[in-house]
Amino acid sequence: MQTGTSTVTLDETTRRLLIETVARRVIDHAEELTALDQAIGDGDHGLNMKRGFEAVLADLDAHAARPLPEALKAIGMALVMKVGGASGPLYGTLFMTLGKELPVDPSIADMARALGAAVEAVKARGKSDVGQKTMLDVLAPVRDALAADRDPRAAAAKAAEATVPMKAIRGRASFLGDRSIGHMDPGARSSSLIVAAIVDVMERRA
Repeated sequence: MQTGTSTVTLDETTRRLLIETVARRVIDHAEELTALDQAIGDGDHGLNMKRGFEAVLADLDAHAARPLPEALKAIGMALVMKVGGASGPLYGTLFMTLGKELPVDPSIADMARALGAAVEAVKARGKSDVGQKTMLDVLAPVRDALAADRDPRAAAAKAAEATVPMKAIRGRASFLGDRSIGHMDPGARSSSLIVAAIVDVMERRA
């Protein structure tokens, strides 16, 4: 990925590759996400996320043809409509806020700022915070990594692993109390998959 304040031009080909790679990464890991959610949740996170990103792929041409901000907003709306449970509104909020905050040609600084705004929006939507064993426990460290010009993919992977010893405070997993300890949060894992997919594409593009 680029560093500092230099911007990257995301042409239609790159936007298409980004969207398709993220969607297929989530779909390919649906069974893993389901298994994680079966341990501490409703067991439907993988299926729900797969359904949502299959809907995104179904409109891939239209999404890729839009400027980045508009593409992100459209993807967010698709996730709200197609992903069930709590994840749909949360991931929809994430993508729609990124679409609202990012310029057409973003820099790393733009990404950090936009993700910071998205983290706050997800907090408000889910009435949750960092440290409560949710997707925020990945998104916030990724924001910090971007702001410090560190590898967001490594930060995401480390942060997802760090949810294993946490006790869930919010969401379905919170009903388990101490029994939620020892399991990775499925939302943290899906967030880390998305971050890794984006970084993979941007590294290949560089």
